[in-house]
Amino acid sequence: VLDLDADAAERVAAEVREKGHEASPFGGVDVSDRAQVDAAVHTLVNVLAALCRPTAGTARVAGYDVVRQSREVRRRIALTGQFAAVDEQISGRDNLVLVARLRGTGRRDALRRAAELLEMFDLTGAADRPVRGYSGGMRRRLDLAASLTGRPEVLFLDEPTTGLDPAARLAAWTVVERLVRDGTTVVLTTQYLDEADRLADTITVLAGGRVVASGAPADLKARVGGRTATARLAGPDAVRAAARALRTEGLGPEYDPRRDVIAVPLTGPRDLAVVARTLDAEVMGDYELAVTAPTLDDVYLSLTGPARPDAAARGAS
Repeated sequence: VLDLDADAAERVAAEVREKGHEASPFGGVDVSDRAQVDAAVHTLVNVLAALCRPTAGTARVAGYDVVRQSREVRRRIALTGQFAAVDEQISGRDNLVLVARLRGTGRRDALRRAAELLEMFDLTGAADRPVRGYSGGMRRRLDLAASLTGRPEVLFLDEPTTGLDPAARLAAWTVVERLVRDGTTVVLTTQYLDEADRLADTITVLAGGRVVASGAPADLKARVGGRTATARLAGPDAVRAAARALRTEGLGPEYDPRRDVIAVPLTGPRDLAVVARTLDAEVMGDYELAVTAPTLDDVYLSLTGPARPDAAARGAS
């Protein structure tokens, strides 16, 4: 829970502007327009992780005030940033034992916890090799494992898959999903909308310093519309003929005469069958037909507008 009053938010925004960024306050939280709130989001995460003090207002994590009860907050959380913070000169196992020992865990328990985490993150085979020989994906998994040595109630993941290849990203997603199933609260920031779609229970869309939408991914996509049937035809003439025929069936085709594609919003259970039957009757030759559902990209653009994509911010939790 973050609660900054309007005056405090304006003071924070002024500080950001002094550093050369444009910023505006929304609902008590400061948002940097030009940088797509990267700096603001990272600052917010640091405040919630009790790593820096808010200029004004209050924030609570796991029921504790991040300023007055920062020690209690730190005992219950872990934070993983954009880049793996691991010691390359020692082994993966020693990295985990070191972090556990720094958190006050006894050596025997630290070794036991390290073994559990190495198995959980599929690193047992590389456990005793120096980390300098690990791939980027392995380092990221080790970094995530290190953040779990203390069994945190809340785990902050600040753009955890930045720079990872597709396979490593998928592995990281699987780990996050497992953590949530096991009862860990995960607060994740990301620039990837497909990542937010898969991992987030709630997504908040910000534009112009204001919350313009918030809800489950499926609910947000439902606001944009339902499924769409898209057909690629032989040419503009075929597109115009198909559009006329589809309109006589009570459908609302959309097309650009300069292109060979026609899109038909599907509003009822029989619409797709009508589209296919009409195209079979009207189109000479082969055509391609696909059905697509709205994506979070569609949601983002519909809410913020394509003209100023830099003026909007997006976050997920």
